[in-house]
Amino acid sequence: MEKIHQFITWWNRPNKSTFAEYVQSFIVIIPIAFAIRTWGYGLYKVPTGSMERTLLVGESFVSDKFTYTFIRTPHRGEIIAFNEPHSRYQYSTNKLVNWWQHHVWGPENWTKRVIGLPGERIEGRIEDGKPVVYINGEKYNEPYINPCTLIPTFLDGRLRWKSYDSNYSYQEQPYYRLDRLDVRRAQSLYAQHGEAIEKVSGTPIVGADGSDIYDIQLKSKEKDGVDEYWVMGDNRLGSGDSRMFGPLNGDFIHGRIVFRLFSVDSEASWMIFDLLAHPIDFWTRVRWTRWFQSVS
Repeated sequence: MEKIHQFITWWNRPNKSTFAEYVQSFIVIIPIAFAIRTWGYGLYKVPTGSMERTLLVGESFVSDKFTYTFIRTPHRGEIIAFNEPHSRYQYSTNKLVNWWQHHVWGPENWTKRVIGLPGERIEGRIEDGKPVVYINGEKYNEPYINPCTLIPTFLDGRLRWKSYDSNYSYQEQPYYRLDRLDVRRAQSLYAQHGEAIEKVSGTPIVGADGSDIYDIQLKSKEKDGVDEYWVMGDNRLGSGDSRMFGPLNGDFIHGRIVFRLFSVDSEASWMIFDLLAHPIDFWTRVRWTRWFQSVS
């Protein structure tokens, strides 16, 4: 107790230098910021179109980590942030390093929607030519699925599939501004290889076995110590999700996407870099109507 008292007296000593004040402030602020970043709230930027139209490339979001850490497990329909599922092969065997990789700084962050919960059977069926999801034998309604057609385009020399609304011109698209020539070039390339030049919403992804069907019983924590979830992107024709990598271990989940901060039609990692590179054009790509909104 005497040492603690001595430390408090030293900490509150009068006539401290400005440098000492700054150092003590950082000593207090950094652990608090670290705790908030790790267990409270996180910031995320959408790198792919797997959650279109709910989340678009170039949007930044706030995630709630506190709820999953201290209160409850994920619920069906929630949009979650989690560590890239194949990262289990990259984790260190050192417990401290492993914890750091899981919760602070590790593999790439992915974002999907929770469809199946631990202990449930998830089944995909084709009905009237359209893929549908059944949970424990009951058909599951999914109003958030992207209804747009996907068309290919070139962005910075790379092929990308983007949501396209035929009610608008290429330049006036509500989600991504498209260039007709870039779209035509991309479509021509796919056509030359005998591949489809568009992906129509509501059509199945045909796998090697000619189907879009999956059937799996998710494991529950109570049953065998494994906490698993079935997750899928809202943009079903452009999402790598549990259909590809299987159930997601609950240990990988670290946040619930709850609020959209900014939205700009840009694939730049940092918005400021895009602004500096294109100081005029940047502002024509800002999606003002999608700023500061709750997300569900």
